[in-house]
Amino acid sequence: MKHAGADALDRLEPVLARLRAHPQLREKSRGVFYLRSKAFLHFHEDAAGLFADIRAPGATDFDRIKVDDPAGVVELMARSRQALADG
Repeated sequence: MKHAGADALDRLEPVLARLRAHPQLREKSRGVFYLRSKAFLHFHEDAAGLFADIRAPGATDFDRIKVDDPAGVVELMARSRQALADG
């Protein structure tokens, strides 16, 4: 599974804009977010769709969420808010 390219990130721009609104997050490159000094969230694409990999504070591995449907975006934003509140 490859990292999301420009076209995929264009489709995710409303989600990216919502993530950018959180001052705790730093976008090191388009669609790649850091929380403090650790990678927090990035996106992938493949034939199955668009996915976000998100890491909870203190975790070593990422969890994958399918984000090309509204339910996945809701889950991603909820997990992001929770991680920012915890971290």
